[in-house]
Amino acid sequence: MDDLLQVQDLAVHFPLAAPKRTVRAVDGVGLELRRGECLGLVGESGCGKSTLALALLGLLLPTRGRVLFEGRDLSAMSRLERASLVQMVFQDPFASLNPRQTVHDALATPMRLHGIRDKVEIGSRIEHVLRQVGLSADQAKRLPHEFSGGQRQRVGIARALVLRPQVLVLDEPVSALDVSIRAQIINLLIDLQQTLGLAYIMISHDLGVVEHISDRVAVMYLGRIVETGPWQRIFTQPVHPYTKALIAAIPDPLQRRSAARVSGEIPSAIHPPAGCRFHPRCPEMGDGCKAEPGPVLQEIESLHFVRCCRARELTNQSRQ
Repeated sequence: MDDLLQVQDLAVHFPLAAPKRTVRAVDGVGLELRRGECLGLVGESGCGKSTLALALLGLLLPTRGRVLFEGRDLSAMSRLERASLVQMVFQDPFASLNPRQTVHDALATPMRLHGIRDKVEIGSRIEHVLRQVGLSADQAKRLPHEFSGGQRQRVGIARALVLRPQVLVLDEPVSALDVSIRAQIINLLIDLQQTLGLAYIMISHDLGVVEHISDRVAVMYLGRIVETGPWQRIFTQPVHPYTKALIAAIPDPLQRRSAARVSGEIPSAIHPPAGCRFHPRCPEMGDGCKAEPGPVLQEIESLHFVRCCRARELTNQSRQ
């Protein structure tokens, strides 16, 4: 599989009113998304996942770095061209839909913005995409409040698909849904990915969801990627202490995993710690962890990268 989307040293900083104070929400992220794969992006709240998603969509301008789609810089494209390539499924399906618009209007509006005026074609595409997500053509006449939460999320997915993009950014797509509905939406997303050849970036704090749907996983902490690799390795042989703590937090009634824990709160993105940004909370902190400029992502196994001063040492320990 070749790379469809490339993120190169991406940073998104927000200057504050106070002099020389800046929120480093995303600070030097590099990622690749291959055709037809799902990349899971995980981390605590406030680590920069949603900011990164908005930058990938071109809704936030990067402070530095680039997002390339098939080698082309997304920032050099028009909004309409970007929207035809990359779309987003939002966390709250009710808040993301206009309560005064019928489903038909919600799906027809983006098509009209992209120059599709023929009513027959618009109607045909709406009927087709609704069936793809498990809804009927008659439901296009309804307003959002007439649907259940799961049905509204199906509408949100249909709206993202109606322009036939190649990449979907899924921002916590099932976290606002009842547990009984989550599996249905996850299975729908998997079916659509296989049928349409879509590539996903799945943003979630629920590692159970990420494990179920992702091909690769990237772990984010305080604006940076600290570990990335195939999902099997991340979930069964994590190396970075932060990744181990996230995996240990997954409910495990049989206690098959070791209880790796961290203490304290995530530091401020205004004044991130020197060196390794995780060192104030890290149970494996060594003498060199505070040294600038801090660790870089290094490949410890094929396609498995870790940002840690002690990556090789911790990898060897996990094998013993």
